[in-house]
Amino acid sequence: MVLLTEKTEKRLTMQTGEIAPDTTTIRSLDWDRDRFDIEFGLQNGTTYNSFLIRGEKTALVDTSHEKFRQLYLDTLKGQINPADIDYLIISHTEPDHSGLVKDVLQLAPQVTVVGSKVAIQFLEDFVHQPFERLIVKNGDKLDLGKGHVLEFVNAPNLHWPDTIFTYDAGTQVMFTCDAFGLHYCSDSTFDEDLRAIEPDYRFYYDCLMAPNARSVLSALKRMDQLGEVTMVANGHGPLLRHNVTELVGRYRKWSQAQAKAETSVVVFYVSDYGYSDRLSQAVARGITKTGVGVEMIDLKTADPQEVQEMVGRAAGMAIGMPPASSKVAAAAVGTVLAAAKSKQVVGIFESYGGDDEPIDPLLNQFRNLGLKEAFPSIRVKDTPSEATYQLCEEAGTDMGQLLTRDRDIKQRKALGSDLDKALGRISGGLYIITAQKGDIKGAMLASWVSQASFQPLGLTIAVAKDRAIESLMHVGDRFVLNVLEEGNYQALMKHFLKRFPPGADRFAGVKTQPAENGSPILTDALAYMECHVVSRMELTDHWIVYATVDNGRVSKPDALTAVHHRKVGNYY
Repeated sequence: MVLLTEKTEKRLTMQTGEIAPDTTTIRSLDWDRDRFDIEFGLQNGTTYNSFLIRGEKTALVDTSHEKFRQLYLDTLKGQINPADIDYLIISHTEPDHSGLVKDVLQLAPQVTVVGSKVAIQFLEDFVHQPFERLIVKNGDKLDLGKGHVLEFVNAPNLHWPDTIFTYDAGTQVMFTCDAFGLHYCSDSTFDEDLRAIEPDYRFYYDCLMAPNARSVLSALKRMDQLGEVTMVANGHGPLLRHNVTELVGRYRKWSQAQAKAETSVVVFYVSDYGYSDRLSQAVARGITKTGVGVEMIDLKTADPQEVQEMVGRAAGMAIGMPPASSKVAAAAVGTVLAAAKSKQVVGIFESYGGDDEPIDPLLNQFRNLGLKEAFPSIRVKDTPSEATYQLCEEAGTDMGQLLTRDRDIKQRKALGSDLDKALGRISGGLYIITAQKGDIKGAMLASWVSQASFQPLGLTIAVAKDRAIESLMHVGDRFVLNVLEEGNYQALMKHFLKRFPPGADRFAGVKTQPAENGSPILTDALAYMECHVVSRMELTDHWIVYATVDNGRVSKPDALTAVHHRKVGNYY
């Protein structure tokens, strides 16, 4: 492994190394990036991975983010004369992987660009210059010589509609771009430390792949028809070599669970327009937190029959407004309206692309068809911020909770009465969990809290998967546990038991002060503890969050902690 640059003030570095015979990785390491596309948080930076395959002919797989322009191009020229590159394989056209395609074409105008039909269409609008192209579909092969026969796998919606995987039979390496990736930056090229990367691997899946679980399973089925895969050369984070079977297997397990959901929502967006893809991901993330399945589809590339089938089996639809100038997207929306049913729910959000179709005419058409609004329409007036993405995620959660309300009531009633009453005798204290990350704030009333360790001092909290604050309680996040006082907790409990609309300020009218870790302390709490999330364990409907306690204080030493007594165990 060769580090080609020293870390700069911005800590952007390049790393190259041979990962298989005739195969070199060019990794752009972004050490300090703590947000990615702003819609979900990062704790460990990220990488953008590119690859060179040298047979008798040479292929470059993907490029990098434009922030690495000079570093990447210098590194590429240090590895190969651009005039010797025969093919540029585009796994998909999102700017973090294709941001330097135009630069590469200027250095190597002779290259043939290889991609799916949709990818080539997107690139034409992106690079604004003629180029040689080779459109590939599932099962097509490209022989580079010296045993490197590349086979292409259609993998649409992972996570753009133009995605392909590339399998090199000669090295048994699968190049997957976003799939099987994670936002984790380190000097390790490979996945030696599974425990270190597990939280980021799962978080990445939940944010980008869970809303496309059916597409994940379709891609895995196509992968199964190929030869053995001994390495996954992904587009972000360490490459998978030591734990390929385990980590690919987790995608299969998680996606099968998502696909089995009894209730589903279809989310419509336009991948190359405004902020549609990012906002739709936030909405979809909120929906999947409730156990509702999600299917995502691009309005500009969707097949009408596919749209009709998806709407027909969905309980609801979330629609990101397409550009008014797109006749193709308008036709797709017409297909959605024709297939919609009165028992469904719908939610609409703007894409902030500068040419959005207006919301109200479309919303009125759905109302006239008898559909119920799952959340108030989201109107984006400024460049989307952290608060905007939080609003979208919470709107998605509201939609999912609306669709699962009857199911949840039925499950509660299904618990045997004796067992139900026995479980209800397990009591706990009353607490308010508060957290803040950037501009995003959250709070939750909790009673399933317990001390879990002495060295270090630690505690566990059970957090329902569909709680809004769950997104602020991942490994590395910080929060405050506020202890409520016996006989003086009713006002705070009543306030935080309210059902807040998406994006609402949970702390309006509540006295707070900032903790050292940045989260709010409730001034009227009996005590508080500043905590740091160390690990999480997944259960069917909750996450068990283990956190160490960094700081704390008691305001009334003689007062007692409020206790929550229940009569039944099928609810809080």
